[in-house]
Amino acid sequence: MTLSLPSESSSVTRARQVLTTLLSLTNAPEASRGDLAVLITEACANAVIHADRDSSVDITIVIDDDACLLEVGNRGRTPDSRRLDAGLPDPLTVGGRGLPLIAALADTAAFVTGPPDQVLLRISKHLNGVPDPAGR
Repeated sequence: MTLSLPSESSSVTRARQVLTTLLSLTNAPEASRGDLAVLITEACANAVIHADRDSSVDITIVIDDDACLLEVGNRGRTPDSRRLDAGLPDPLTVGGRGLPLIAALADTAAFVTGPPDQVLLRISKHLNGVPDPAGR
């Protein structure tokens, strides 16, 4: 599923609700669902905070039998102002609590190359607590 939401705080709640609804259609354990709710909340909140004025927050959610892939993009900047293949800032003390929570709960998380002028955070989480060797 792909969503394009306005860069406003209510979009964080909407994104979390969509993900929660999609996960309710799966056999994902409650712990994984909770982690994913936190992941999309923090990623979307960061996208809203760091987005360029009047831009959207673009979200892709892919759920298969074993894993969930979240991509959250916006026209804006990464916390350390890098835009391409930035990984997560090291140390994870840039900004607030969002990136440390994402790093702790995700199997993988990195800023990746996306469309021009867009910051794209890609997060993967295995639904049964066992990381996917392919990084999905």
